[in-house]
Amino acid sequence: MMQLKRPVLLLDKAKCLRNIQKMISKAHKYQLAFRPHFKTHQSAEIGEWFRKEGVSKITVSSVMMAEYFANHGWDDITIAFPVNVAEASEINKLAERVSLNILIESHESLQMLTKTVNHSLGVFLKIDAGYHRTGIPIENQSEILALISEISNHKNLVFKGFLIHNGHTYSAKGKNEIQEIHGITLHKIRELKQFSEKHRIKSIVSIGDTPAMSVVDDFSFVDEIRPGNFVFYDVMQQNIGSCSLEEIAVALAVPVVAKHPERNEFVVYGGAVHLSKDSVLDNSGNQIFGRVVLLNEMGWGEPVGGTYVKSLSQEHGIIKTTDDFIKTVSIGDFIGILPVHSCLTAHLMGEYLTFRGERITTMLVMIQK
Repeated sequence: MMQLKRPVLLLDKAKCLRNIQKMISKAHKYQLAFRPHFKTHQSAEIGEWFRKEGVSKITVSSVMMAEYFANHGWDDITIAFPVNVAEASEINKLAERVSLNILIESHESLQMLTKTVNHSLGVFLKIDAGYHRTGIPIENQSEILALISEISNHKNLVFKGFLIHNGHTYSAKGKNEIQEIHGITLHKIRELKQFSEKHRIKSIVSIGDTPAMSVVDDFSFVDEIRPGNFVFYDVMQQNIGSCSLEEIAVALAVPVVAKHPERNEFVVYGGAVHLSKDSVLDNSGNQIFGRVVLLNEMGWGEPVGGTYVKSLSQEHGIIKTTDDFIKTVSIGDFIGILPVHSCLTAHLMGEYLTFRGERITTMLVMIQK
């Protein structure tokens, strides 16, 4: 094992590449446009792995992220986040040099944006198909029609279509529930398509939750997919059945700093500032903040039975384990933790280390400079 000193996010490049290739193959199989969300990895170098597989258009979650990837040669970008009108001038500058799509869900934000836009800008309407985080309810056809009309009346705005994120699949209890949520959304999308045809509106439908994109085989009425978390996957995805443990491509390597055999716990240098505080319930009803694996020269093995991250504070992680396993652990050892939410862990860590010793940075390095 390479020499480590502090928490490091390890990346299994081979697994990551397989995840990328598998999702691209699925998009090709169902003749879907593929616009992967780069908010999970946030890395120009990992972005190149996608480009080598033929990917030419991407999704991001902020103007700053769009600027970062535009500076690394990506010229077809959708910002899948309700437009922040305070960044209108930055959006306008970016639209001057790349093909840029933004997200609108209200007349108010649209009117404020149109005061500064003087370059061609693609516009998607954010549609709420059941997640209820944000967006126009998919049933509110009068509001949708009014916004499309308003967009069409502006010379620099181009209506592209409808963007949906079924984030409630992340709370599903298994593949069947993921498929059920997706099926309900497809029914609503069919009505949206019929509505578009009735009013002679040219549009595409873009959807993008990793759970559904990983397990479903019905993409009726869908034109584009935008999954992001699939590049690494994580314990949350495995817990709901959208990936296997073998597909999780990142693990946080952390040193053991204290042992408490009397309660079968040990403490690691790896807390909420490394892993976030997202958690899931395991099959026994335990709240877990990560699953423990043993590291080796080639990666890591299966999670250690009866062993998990019990709680997190800022820098501390408390690991609950068994009588047998705690006897094998020594202070100074490094163990691996499969994160519950890889997107947040990647953002918090800011870089990756491959098993060939390559350091891969994210846009966080640019921000810190």
